[in-house]
Amino acid sequence: MSGRDPKLVPPTLSEALRRLSNREDRGFVFVRPDGTERFCSFRELGVEAERRAADLHARGLVKGDRLAIAVPDPDEFVLSFLGAVMGGVVPVPISPQLSFKNIESYHDTVAHIANASGASLLLTTATTRQYVDPIVPRAPKLRGVVTVDELGKEDHGKVDVAIDPTDLAFLQFTSGSTSRPKGVMVSHRNLAWNSESFMIHGLAKDSSFDKGVTWLPLFHDMGLIGFVVGTIFTDIPVVFLPTASFVRNPRIWLDKIHQHRGTITYAPNFAYALVAKRLKDKDVADLDLSCLRRAGCGAEPIQAKTLRDFAAKLAPAKFDPKAFLPSYGMAEATLAITFVPHSTGVRTDVIEKKSLEGGDAKPAAGIEAGGAAADPSMHHADVQELVNCGRPFPEHAVAIVDEAGNRLGDRRVGQILTRGPSVSAGYYEEPELTADAFKAGPDGETWLYTGDLGYTVDGEVFVCGRLKDMIIVRGRNFYPNDLEWVVSELPSVRRGNVVAFSVDVNGPEGQGEQLVVAAEAFQADAEALKEAIAQAIVSNFSLTTHDVVIVPQGTLPRTSSGKPQRRKTRQLYLDGTLGRARAVQGKDGQPDDAGASA
Repeated sequence: MSGRDPKLVPPTLSEALRRLSNREDRGFVFVRPDGTERFCSFRELGVEAERRAADLHARGLVKGDRLAIAVPDPDEFVLSFLGAVMGGVVPVPISPQLSFKNIESYHDTVAHIANASGASLLLTTATTRQYVDPIVPRAPKLRGVVTVDELGKEDHGKVDVAIDPTDLAFLQFTSGSTSRPKGVMVSHRNLAWNSESFMIHGLAKDSSFDKGVTWLPLFHDMGLIGFVVGTIFTDIPVVFLPTASFVRNPRIWLDKIHQHRGTITYAPNFAYALVAKRLKDKDVADLDLSCLRRAGCGAEPIQAKTLRDFAAKLAPAKFDPKAFLPSYGMAEATLAITFVPHSTGVRTDVIEKKSLEGGDAKPAAGIEAGGAAADPSMHHADVQELVNCGRPFPEHAVAIVDEAGNRLGDRRVGQILTRGPSVSAGYYEEPELTADAFKAGPDGETWLYTGDLGYTVDGEVFVCGRLKDMIIVRGRNFYPNDLEWVVSELPSVRRGNVVAFSVDVNGPEGQGEQLVVAAEAFQADAEALKEAIAQAIVSNFSLTTHDVVIVPQGTLPRTSSGKPQRRKTRQLYLDGTLGRARAVQGKDGQPDDAGASA
């Protein structure tokens, strides 16, 4: 690998795992749903991965073939993923299904991914096989379904597969929040570079004492690359929790950090909000989080208030707010694009909201740009607080460009571009989509056009929202996540269960684009809540809402990673099939007389 020292990070994931073959005292701890733990040393991971690699080859797979993996158990997923990699087989992680809820939509997604990847086999568990078997007739190249308990049980020896850094390591299918999932081609070279970037330059890892703790799903890049791949490249032990265990009881995340003296963790904004909301003072009293030196946040818009609330809640547990590490990334760049300098905590930019609507990011009067102590009350109609997401890594670059592709200066809002050795070569067998996203930038070099909008201040990145989700009303630009955040803060609204989008209207309110807000709520009087939501939008944005829809709980469309699907929600609204709640579940958790109409 040119431009870096392979002694720092091995050039391929398979070599990285082999370098840990003598590590019997360090490795991964897998916490089962019942609370028991399974320890797999790095040596054991390597031995079992080699066994599964040989089994896959015995089943007829060869280097370059694709293996779809829909496995909910973290230990079986990791061992199978590594087994495929060691055999040169390309793993294709798929979100596992655990019930028959929305099963038709799940079958559509799995069939699409199986066909788009050309997977030869689909690996699952005995429990989840019933949810994937029906897609086999819809995927002609799929030779069958295999369960993990069938894998690696016979001794097939070892396979000797030469793996090059430029070889495809795995396919990461995007979560499909704005379109059908696309398979990002992630090479071993991409993985090595990004692992070095975020683990060494970003987190400043120390293998002598660092330990990761995560509940993140492993079929998405933050959990998979952040805590499986990156830690194998850099010799860091990790404790893995089932995602469902965290959702049921968020405190288990903190309990395991306390118990195992975890030093590194990572989560989206919503997880920090969930902890701050659900934990009681008594839940915090016996926790000691002084060990936690890196608490990353990314994958969705970061709200400074959320992180401040979390820090305040966990202050008695000795949580250090400087451990917060906001960042920005995406699957097309392997994982991470920018990190803030470690140990600097949350730094923000408080700007005039009207200037942002016009494409500028003008600092609010009296607030220092990028300051570390923005006034928590700054969430009102005139100003907006955005979190600093940091700088690109060595050998990587970020640019902000206008619609014509011209580079913009500081505080001018435009599309975020990035380039460097972490950036993927494109989407698997999707040449048109690849050409649209990976193309010449302002200097003639190939850049990844992220589709995200943002600006820079002295080289540090602030993210505003998605280009394709932008809501433009009478010449003013609005970012859906900002509108959604304000509505989520209302006491009767289910936080994070709000979608804002625009529709073309010809009527009494005027012509052109108008705002629609759809929300799930805890309030029985849906009509009263609609008025409260509309008033909140007016108060904070001086924007009139064309329509507010209170939908039945659990019905807003979401991706497999839990992100709201704005385009799908909008289409359901236009089709007249978006559910409308006449009454919704009360705050006490007991269902009121409720009903929904399409």
